[in-house]
Amino acid sequence: MTDEPARPARPETREERRRRLEAIFGDTLPDTTSDERDAGAGSPREESASDAWLKSQVPPHHG
Repeated sequence: MTDEPARPARPETREERRRRLEAIFGDTLPDTTSDERDAGAGSPREESASDAWLKSQVPPHHG
């Protein structure tokens, strides 16, 4: 007799795997990253003085 875990009759789907891992580890990561979300979503971010300076230093041919 071996100590190997029983294998399921069929491979689990992505959704089943995600739910199983979420049950074990919790939902620690969002489904989308901040660059995929709307800019207006959440708290508005103010531009810092250093960001404004850096943007003002961009040459015209860079956009």
